[in-house]
Amino acid sequence: MSSGFKDHFSGIAASYAAHRPTYPAALIEFLARATPRHEVAWDCGCGSGQLSVALASRFGRVIATDASAQQIAAAEPHAGVEYRCAPAEACGLEDRSVDLAVSAQAAHWFDLPAYYAEVRRVARPGAVLALATYGNPLAGVARIDEVVDSFYSGPCGPHWPPERRHTEDGYRSFEFPFEEIEAPPLELRVEWDLAGFLGYVETWSAVRALVKAEGRKRLEAFRRELGHAWGAEETVRAIRWPLTVRAGKI
Repeated sequence: MSSGFKDHFSGIAASYAAHRPTYPAALIEFLARATPRHEVAWDCGCGSGQLSVALASRFGRVIATDASAQQIAAAEPHAGVEYRCAPAEACGLEDRSVDLAVSAQAAHWFDLPAYYAEVRRVARPGAVLALATYGNPLAGVARIDEVVDSFYSGPCGPHWPPERRHTEDGYRSFEFPFEEIEAPPLELRVEWDLAGFLGYVETWSAVRALVKAEGRKRLEAFRRELGHAWGAEETVRAIRWPLTVRAGKI
């Protein structure tokens, strides 16, 4: 992974805020149990606050940073969350000030060695680092999942950034030089109608690259095919993503 901010989402910050799933209470409970102190959590690569707000239920103060000013501007306000625009590798937090450093669906964009150095700098004794990621959504309906998987690997396939492979393998290909803490089985879950699901898919970095390269024809074909598989547009379906967490003592 090279250094430098890889900005795939500033241009769709509002859509990202509206259509990305939030994180389950079970993840917050795991992080709280793993962390001896609960004064300050640093959510790095926070996007529009999908995890930040949830962390505020268990940590006295959440500092949420993202290199994208547009993402920060679209973030959900919360009294317990302080949003800052800053890169992962130079967050601006004080030395030895953080009890939990966490990044959700963002660490694959970081210069990982530089981020780890920053984590070690800001960590208090006993602090924990956690990197969370999720892969493809599952509707639990064979035809829907087949249509989504085909679009993901077919038209979108050549347009995925190389970093995407890290989400596909649950960050197992990452160097992780910390004493690991085993996480329980976790998943994200939402209930969406067809419009909600399509809104999420259109936040994929590869979809925007596909449209830029080829126009909307293949995206519109996917929308039609998914609509046939989905059934009535207003039908609400439970969508889930298996969630992988690599956590460790710093």
